[in-house]
Amino acid sequence: MNTPRLKERLVALIVLAALLFSPPLLLIADRSLAAPGWLVVYLFLAWAAVIGLMAWLMEHRHKE
Repeated sequence: MNTPRLKERLVALIVLAALLFSPPLLLIADRSLAAPGWLVVYLFLAWAAVIGLMAWLMEHRHKE
């Protein structure tokens, strides 16, 4: 993978992370889910997804 393409994907991942953890989306996730403890689950899953995508991008870069 060439470097400019990797940089574009990393920037897109940062934008996705900023969107996932933005206050309006957190409020929607907090109020739309039934139980009050689901916000913690949402935060954990979103954080795990961001870390997983970052690891996949960096590992994919080393294989090529």
